[in-house]
Amino acid sequence: MASPLRVLIHGGGIGGLTLATALARRGHTVEVAELRDELDALGVGIIQPSNALHVMREIGVLDECLKAGFEWEILTIADPAGGTVARIPQPRMGDAPSNNGIPRPALAQVLGAAATAAGATIRFGTTITELADDGSGVDVTLSDGSAGRWDLVVGFDGIGSPLRTRLYGDRYAPEYTGFANWRVTVPRQPQVQGVVMGAAGKEAKVLLTPITDELMYLGAVFAESADFRPDPERAHEQLTERLSAFSGPVAEALATVTDPSAVVYSRISQVTVEEPWHVGRVVLAGDAAHASTPHIAQGAAMAVEDAAVLAESLDGEADVPAALAAWEARRRPRAMWVQAMSRAVLKQEMGAATTPEEDELLKVGIPGAAHVLVQPY
Repeated sequence: MASPLRVLIHGGGIGGLTLATALARRGHTVEVAELRDELDALGVGIIQPSNALHVMREIGVLDECLKAGFEWEILTIADPAGGTVARIPQPRMGDAPSNNGIPRPALAQVLGAAATAAGATIRFGTTITELADDGSGVDVTLSDGSAGRWDLVVGFDGIGSPLRTRLYGDRYAPEYTGFANWRVTVPRQPQVQGVVMGAAGKEAKVLLTPITDELMYLGAVFAESADFRPDPERAHEQLTERLSAFSGPVAEALATVTDPSAVVYSRISQVTVEEPWHVGRVVLAGDAAHASTPHIAQGAAMAVEDAAVLAESLDGEADVPAALAAWEARRRPRAMWVQAMSRAVLKQEMGAATTPEEDELLKVGIPGAAHVLVQPY
């Protein structure tokens, strides 16, 4: 596109800040409307696989991510006592590292600083209250009373996206899978040099993921009723009870958790917007359009890929509508494959019935999926 654009990004999470940086570095005028008062990302840690790190290199923050996190290249499969069953090398995209574990708050700070340094403006404590798209631009009023006209509005506002509801009503509400994720940050054990994944039959799966030299997080997935919430007085004990089949490193990690409020509990849901992800000059991306279960560690990677490809598409097409069509044509097949594979792996690991289509996907396996996803996006 020959002329710089005015772009409003609704949501200052991983995808939104990546897009803000990519666009501002290209000379576009970018503002991010973020409902929170600061970039204090919720949760514990996150895995940045090689394809996500490739995007971090593109926007100039790879070194900062690696410095703030813990780089690793071997996935270890362990038995319930912590004994090694298999060690699986992880593939790379180009010369990007295989994986990096990083605390979510640290990643938010890295991306926020990059967006600001590139020239983007982050407006905290704001959300869209009014929006009118007349075909040639979008008039937006924010909750702080400010108003402006934008060439493009991008919804990187998460699985509960208010912008998605504005565009499509309640047709694409998050779908609870019947499973939930328990996570807690603990001291890193010296032997945890990469993700260690253990399973006890179909009842319990646990991951130990290093995120700094000093810290790792323990994550576990269980079937939980839709109305279940951990007891705020004994959430750490409930997690320990669910992982009673594990000894060794898992039990040692759990023994360090004495504060129930340290346990982060989240229901695993997914979203599939089956209609086009853009309506006029308003587009959804990341979890707002295609939230997946976390079972191949690609949710955030898909968001940053969305951001990178959208920036490229705006470079390469004559106008915004053409760029959005080109962007979705590239992104939808890959994002939908990740969503389907992630859901199939969840069902397989938890002993739930799979469809014939999911059985075909599962023949690829997690190692195979990793190799697919280090191909160009």
